[in-house]
Amino acid sequence: MKILVVDDEPDVRVLFEQRFRREIRQGEFTFSFAYSGEEALAYLHGHASEVVLILSDINMPGMSGFELLRRVKQEYGAPPPPAPPLVMMVTAYGDTESYNQAMQLGADDFLTKPVDFAALKEKLISLEKQ
Repeated sequence: MKILVVDDEPDVRVLFEQRFRREIRQGEFTFSFAYSGEEALAYLHGHASEVVLILSDINMPGMSGFELLRRVKQEYGAPPPPAPPLVMMVTAYGDTESYNQAMQLGADDFLTKPVDFAALKEKLISLEKQ
């Protein structure tokens, strides 16, 4: 499963690579990283058919995660194949307003920071089996 992680914090890459070391080595998951919404859209334009899941932070300089979500659902939301990528929003703000806005914009899931990596792995494994 190809996963695009979008977060303006460079440490996120190291964290994901550490927490998913075994799965990456076994070829279960492949991660790519973008440090802004704009960079994520540019990546998707060249790799849309590969990306199965986008994990995006909400609060980033420039394009917010909400704007990225809106653009992804608008540009890649309609089949035909390949299937559009799923989008999970990740935020330090677990408030209902952010959750509701994410769901209204078409988010497939909503996670709060710090990320519970055990729960995230379970979600990713169940997605992979679908």
